[in-house]
Amino acid sequence: MSINPDLQGRSYPASEPYQVGREKIREFSRAVKATHAAHYDVAEAERLGYSDLLAPPTFAVIVAQRADAQLIGDPEAGIDFTRVVHADQRFTHHRPIVAGDELIAELSVDTVRAMGDGALLTTRSEISTTEGEKVATAVSSILVRGEGQ
Repeated sequence: MSINPDLQGRSYPASEPYQVGREKIREFSRAVKATHAAHYDVAEAERLGYSDLLAPPTFAVIVAQRADAQLIGDPEAGIDFTRVVHADQRFTHHRPIVAGDELIAELSVDTVRAMGDGALLTTRSEISTTEGEKVATAVSSILVRGEGQ
């Protein structure tokens, strides 16, 4: 296995803040074919009790992937991104993401499991506002294929 097994238990500090903008929510919503009016119309979002446009639940992946980039870019990890297959992604939302949020994510490597000459890594991104309010937890599994796979 070329992946460093000592990654298990490693944490990476909060990523640079990500500013959630209205146009980013609208663009993401169009890309994932989310059709609810609260993703596009501020008045509709406010009518439903939100302070601004409401992001679709999977919008959290944007912030989570920015945190994942720290792991992928860590030379000690031994991850060749060209050999990565995304295996699983789950979100637990603590509150909705809305336009105007400024979000950060701290990444933890929960497991590293050898699989042939590759490895399966499970990571957890704790997404919060820059003020410390929990927003979402993203759990992701990636398979790093070995040379023979």
